Amino acid sequence: QLQLVESGGTLVQPGGSLTLSCQASGQNFQYYVIGWFRQAPGKDREVVSCIGNAHARYTHYADSVKGRFTISRDDNKESIYLQMNNLIPDDTAVYYCKAERPSFLVADTWDDFWGQGTQVTVSS
Repeated sequence: QLQLVESGGTLVQPGGSLTLSCQASGQNFQYYVIGWFRQAPGKDREVVSCIGNAHARYTHYADSVKGRFTISRDDNKESIYLQMNNLIPDDTAVYYCKAERPSFLVADTWDDFWGQGTQVTVSS
């Protein structure tokens, strides 16, 4: 079981930068795959970025943020970060941190843990 708490969301002007943090608490953090999601009013929750675990290191970015956002993790601190540059109004959303790992109970399924979300508003 893992607890996740996001922070860093605020009001920022277009073209500005912002860093979101996700602090995890629990065991075996290094084996969880981590993802950043976002959800704007009236829209579905979408994947922003994800990063692999100790078994398989990789990064993935949605086309809408590729080249502007950078995901990273510090397994010693059990922390995940999302560095956001060149922000645009369409980036406005609640951003969620998600951790997942293969289930120990059911084959080919995953255990998911979500943070509470943090609001990012890009506006002048």
